[in-house]
Amino acid sequence: MTSTLVHDETAIRALFTEFEEGMRLRSPERIVARYADDAVTFTLAPPLRNTGLDARDPDALAGWMAGFTGPITIEHRDLEIAVSGDVAFVHGLARMAAVPVGYPEGFSMWMRTTVGLQRREGRWLVTHEHQSVPFYMDGSFLAATDLEP
Repeated sequence: MTSTLVHDETAIRALFTEFEEGMRLRSPERIVARYADDAVTFTLAPPLRNTGLDARDPDALAGWMAGFTGPITIEHRDLEIAVSGDVAFVHGLARMAAVPVGYPEGFSMWMRTTVGLQRREGRWLVTHEHQSVPFYMDGSFLAATDLEP
């Protein structure tokens, strides 16, 4: 692996660490700073798609965070990073743990994550993000939040 690819991979991994820290510290501004102005996101929370400024809205993210007490923990695992020039693609798993308001037992669940990035003005930015949880196809259509890697 060339030193340029190692440097790019290190910078991209730092974005995931920044996301984890932003969630733990409940800092919406820190989290949305990772996104390009024209980012498109498909997160677990509604709506089906966020684009542009909607994907970068710290107030909306703060509103979502207000639904939890204490820290919101994100842990990434098995991240695979592919870089070609100014474009990168990352996929892997993420575990989210939190305590929703009114549910003191909290939860922990694994999800899938896929992220597209572009280097713009020398900085890697998220331009596409997709999070998903599989669902049981047994007729219940319940989210499979009990799965673990």
